[in-house]
Amino acid sequence: MKLSIIVPCYNEEGVVGLFYEEAIKHISKLDLDYELIFVNDGSKDKTVEDCQKLKELDDNIIIIDFSRNFGKEAAMLAGLSESCGDLVVIMDADLQDPPYLLQEMVDSILKEGYDSVATRRVDRKGEPVIRSFFARQFYKLINKMTEVEIVDGARDYRMMTRQMVNSIINLPEYNRFSKGIFTWVGFETKYIEFENVERVAGETKWNFFSLFKYAIEGILAYTIAPLHLAIYLGLMMSTVGFVYMLYIVIKAIFFVEVVQGYPSTIVVITLIGGIQLIVLGIFGQYLAKTYMEVKGRPSYIIKRRI
Repeated sequence: MKLSIIVPCYNEEGVVGLFYEEAIKHISKLDLDYELIFVNDGSKDKTVEDCQKLKELDDNIIIIDFSRNFGKEAAMLAGLSESCGDLVVIMDADLQDPPYLLQEMVDSILKEGYDSVATRRVDRKGEPVIRSFFARQFYKLINKMTEVEIVDGARDYRMMTRQMVNSIINLPEYNRFSKGIFTWVGFETKYIEFENVERVAGETKWNFFSLFKYAIEGILAYTIAPLHLAIYLGLMMSTVGFVYMLYIVIKAIFFVEVVQGYPSTIVVITLIGGIQLIVLGIFGQYLAKTYMEVKGRPSYIIKRRI
């Protein structure tokens, strides 16, 4: 059997070498043929050069070089599409995905009969407190809003059978949220827990705003609950407006008002205007997703294969 290891890379100069040294120790113990696919996602440093140096040492290394930065989702899809192994695993280059788990993953699939073995962190040691808080809230929110369960702390680090990989590749959508796709396609999955591991070198490419955008992508990809929320907000504001109208009419008939309620009018207009903008924003996001899907553009463009 053959194992394909997919490693998305973006500005990982100095890290890929450390990853290879650690990963190959555990890969060599698996008694499997392997291919190590580095996907360079438009890095601006010497990531490709570092990968080429490793290629000179190991003929099992394949380098996929994008024409520009397309994002990690595109890099993972490219790796899955280019892989030919019976088993396929996705790993980050920063060694936050412990290579020592590979043996347990292989055994779980070959001996226990699972189709996929995923990993999840049991803690968020080393992460900023605010980021950890919002991450936990995201998982709670998306699991309440969607039918697809996304496990809290789940990482992209997982091993899959060829059948499951083919099912993922065959999904034609442009806007991809892999954590949801892995669950949506089904198949029997086992989760392995491990304690959080900090980056071995370099800096994380994810800041608060990029993670927030990623969370919004996930919510929009797997639920139309925000559209329902827009309807509920509209009904609520219409009810409030109707009640306030009755209040104004009754007050005008039975009471004399010397000073008109300018402040309250401004407050009501501002509130309703804000609600309208929120609703339009929700509609706009779904329309934008549809627009990108209709275009039919590829998720990535490969500049060269090494």
